[in-house]
Amino acid sequence: MTTPSNGTAPRLATAAAPAGRSEKALSVTDLRNLVKGGAIDTVLLALPDLQGRLKGKRYDADHFLRRVAHHGAEMCAYILATDAEMSPADGFALTSWEAGYQDLSVQPDLATLRVVPWLPRTAIVLGDAVHHDSTPIEVAPRQILHQQLARLSRHGLQAKAGIETEFTLYQGTYTEAERAGYQSLRPMTTENLDYALDHAPDCDRFLRRLQRALTGAGMPVEAIKTEAGPGQIEVTFPYGPALTACDRHLLFKHAVRTLGTRAGLAPTFMAAPETGRANGLHLHVSLWSKALSQLHAPDNEYELSQTGRNSIAGLLAGLPELGPLYAPNVNSYKRFTAGSFAPTTVRWGRDNRTCAIRVVGRGEGLHLEIRVPGADANPYLALSAVLAAIDHGITHQLPLGPAETGNAYAGGGTPVPPTLTDALTAFQNSALAQSAFGTEIVEHYARLACLELAHHQSLVTDAERQRWLARA
Repeated sequence: MTTPSNGTAPRLATAAAPAGRSEKALSVTDLRNLVKGGAIDTVLLALPDLQGRLKGKRYDADHFLRRVAHHGAEMCAYILATDAEMSPADGFALTSWEAGYQDLSVQPDLATLRVVPWLPRTAIVLGDAVHHDSTPIEVAPRQILHQQLARLSRHGLQAKAGIETEFTLYQGTYTEAERAGYQSLRPMTTENLDYALDHAPDCDRFLRRLQRALTGAGMPVEAIKTEAGPGQIEVTFPYGPALTACDRHLLFKHAVRTLGTRAGLAPTFMAAPETGRANGLHLHVSLWSKALSQLHAPDNEYELSQTGRNSIAGLLAGLPELGPLYAPNVNSYKRFTAGSFAPTTVRWGRDNRTCAIRVVGRGEGLHLEIRVPGADANPYLALSAVLAAIDHGITHQLPLGPAETGNAYAGGGTPVPPTLTDALTAFQNSALAQSAFGTEIVEHYARLACLELAHHQSLVTDAERQRWLARA
């Protein structure tokens, strides 16, 4: 039985709230003053990679201000064309051995510049990958989300998002876990502490440090709670602009790993770090136009507008075809088990946690919670899949069937792809994926899935030895 992990929805900011704007965001002038005063000596230029991690370079702050801030930097293009282990691989159109693994340009998005309190005297800025003629590199995750937001704007709609995610904390460092062959991992907590308010000192200390660090970076959390699984933590962030939500999620993961390592802990965002345990990444999404919610209508049982109904219908039709974008790894699919609070079919319901799409909130606060992605998902890609499916439903005015009012695990509905192999086949054959993303992006991320599958194809696992060593 999978350990329950049910999730708590973030509070929905109204259109009038300053969602997405950070009081801690720096201007270049602010940074220059901090450098002159000795408060900052290092700037990280970070590019989100295919797996949703920050890759880049550390710059002397003075050099960053003189050169990089306005002219960008060069990085090897393989940052956007590798597997999880950063192994160079052929088959990507962006770069290859034949192309000489050339550079791409990274242009800082100065609106993302901020101090990161979890590193001493350090600021960070996210960058966008561009060709040398300054045109965007289409396969870059941040650019893919830009593209989907632009497609949604054809309908006069803007998306807002809130992310809640779970991760598991283990005692000991990553190095110690590797030396032990990743056996006998010890979770920070050993019992079901779902919604608990009494935590051991080491757990309380880590959570306080994380909360202070994120607040100091201008990314205050909405809530932190321990979860049902041993060592499991859930963090919920305030609602805001979609791109900002994803940017902050990557910075949050960087903070968790940095603070965890310093505390002698090994945090993981694996979707299924152990048999029967699962970490989710739930996307809370709403659509707006002229400061008005476009999902809500007060004249029907579910308070859903026609746009809301078409959006959900699009998700039901599209999500089964877009699996590699929200469940990118072999391990991702071990989370989808009955009774786990992770969906096994793509169904919808009103405040129903057994469904893949959960309609929650009231009035202007009504929004959609998409419960399919795991914690290992790249948030830019997962949200892009969601928005592409929503756009599909709105464009084609797809009708919505009845809500699931009972246990969605009991049967019926389109299954979530059971394996990455199944998801890859559906993705490669999807007319929706081709229409929404284009051939280049579909082939790029299909290649990434193929590399993941190839890694596991000939790998002999502990589970296989345990089952067959004495029986074969």
